[in-house]
Amino acid sequence: MKEDYYDILGVSKGASAAEIKKAYRKKALEYHPDKNPGDAKAEEMFKKAAEAYEVLSDPDKKAKYDQFGHAAFEGGGFGGGGMNMEDIFSQFGDIFGSAFGGGFSGFGGFGGGQRRVKGSNLRIRVKLTLEEVANGVEKKVKVKRKLQADGVTYKTCPTCGGSGQVTKIANTILGRMQTSTTCSTCGGTGQVIDHRPSGADTHGLKTVEETVSIKIPPGVEDGMQLKVSGKGNGAPGNGIPGDLLVAIETEEHSTLKREGDNLHYDLYISISEAVLGSSKEIDTVGGKVRIKLEPGIQSGKILRLRGKGIQSLNGYGSGDLLVHVNVWTPKELTREQREFFERMQNDENFVPRPEKSDKSFFEKVKDMFS
Repeated sequence: MKEDYYDILGVSKGASAAEIKKAYRKKALEYHPDKNPGDAKAEEMFKKAAEAYEVLSDPDKKAKYDQFGHAAFEGGGFGGGGMNMEDIFSQFGDIFGSAFGGGFSGFGGFGGGQRRVKGSNLRIRVKLTLEEVANGVEKKVKVKRKLQADGVTYKTCPTCGGSGQVTKIANTILGRMQTSTTCSTCGGTGQVIDHRPSGADTHGLKTVEETVSIKIPPGVEDGMQLKVSGKGNGAPGNGIPGDLLVAIETEEHSTLKREGDNLHYDLYISISEAVLGSSKEIDTVGGKVRIKLEPGIQSGKILRLRGKGIQSLNGYGSGDLLVHVNVWTPKELTREQREFFERMQNDENFVPRPEKSDKSFFEKVKDMFS
């Protein structure tokens, strides 16, 4: 089982953004590779802290994590999982400041030195049926993304000499002051294009269509956004690709309505079926099932089929299917039918006698949300 992100950073669930950032910086500095060369355990802790910070520092991701736990980011590399050292330095370099003199063990400094550019993210929408939401699904989608063109080559930036930084010295009343800024020629990468093949843009990238496989876990909700790491646009030189952000859109089911992990089904039966009892075939996300209706069943009765709802995204079992029984009253009767019901008006079997087990409407609503 994965460690809790709050425990990794050593903060409470109600910690502020500033407290989370401070806690991460403390952990990152403690386990930084420059302070722990060759220490695999420290490197693993460094990665865990970065993964925790990636989620808890983002309000949207934090809200999903607080609600669903690690399951909110499972499947297809969503969320903070699978970060490597280069991802960490490219995303959170500002956290470290100049604590290590501007160098990060060959990954490119962010207090100084060349940096690795990350490509832009791509966004797509994926439509799911209720059955796909309930069971999970693997979707293959075609995505147009920019990747390095075949044959493109790069050379050391002539402006900064490959450092990614330009140093300037100015005379001030306090003496000579030295400042370093990101190189405007290469954008801090330390490289510029040497050869650009036909069809490539000014960054050496070319648009290609690629089929991406997306594993969507059971229980996702409409409007939820998942992330497939590294499937966005590429970056020039030795940069790292962006991510593919997948917005979930669920299609409406013809008979089933979702409420959290529970499903609702309206079952209409005739008066004769209510009086005599019956068996009915109804829809579930796993296919059709047949249920038995006892003689004398009342309109408004709710039958609960446990475990026939949606699988919980956090892995805590499945919801239920609530079958709402509605007795259909005919609006037109034949003469014989009307005569029959007129005779039954004074029959004691037709006089309402609700039992204690026949719950009121408000009690049924309360049970639905309990």
